[in-house]
Amino acid sequence: MYIIIVGGGKVGYYLAKQLVEDGNEVLVIEKDAAKCQEIADELGDIVLRGDGCEGITLESAGTGRADLFIAVTGDDEDNLVACQVAKNKFSVRRTVALINNPKNEAVFKSLGIDTAISSTALILANIEQELPSHPLIPLLTIKGGGLEIVEAKVPSYSAMVGKRVGELLLPQQCLITVIIDEEGVPRIPNSDTVVRAGDEVVAVCRCESEDALRAVLTTPAEETNER
Repeated sequence: MYIIIVGGGKVGYYLAKQLVEDGNEVLVIEKDAAKCQEIADELGDIVLRGDGCEGITLESAGTGRADLFIAVTGDDEDNLVACQVAKNKFSVRRTVALINNPKNEAVFKSLGIDTAISSTALILANIEQELPSHPLIPLLTIKGGGLEIVEAKVPSYSAMVGKRVGELLLPQQCLITVIIDEEGVPRIPNSDTVVRAGDEVVAVCRCESEDALRAVLTTPAEETNER
């Protein structure tokens, strides 16, 4: 597989190193001469000095035959432009961009970037699993369908604890697909599956139904009884 990486910083360097070790053909595009030299010294002749946002540089890199194009500079705008040029001018099938500011994620996706990765969001996703105020973690957006795959840990105080899946009042077009117990054993639920405290619930829901699903998972039992 021929993979082009725009950005020769730490992320680009270690990504290139791993991909080369895995047997891929890799080219790193980097503006800074010193970084180019460091990469060449460590990884060999796999670096091209130039601006990954410019068509002439991407043409020199043979972008037209690239199987995968990855932009991981420290500038979101550069990552976006580089991926757009690769996709629109050179017809690269798959583009991946690093997002430094998570607020830009929606913009990247709306402009056709195949995969937009927010390092901040990834870290928060791991932290939020331990925070009761953020029980719902988006795992994947299903492209074109307005759907998300989400994960949530059922808190001990939730009204859904002890109920069967068939009894849960889930939002419309929301489906629980997998339940993983505290021992890490996954099971495909049916209507009679009982939800336990500490279960990890994986569900598919519409993006706009996140808040409603969060309410189902976190509403304390006593509040439900008062209604």
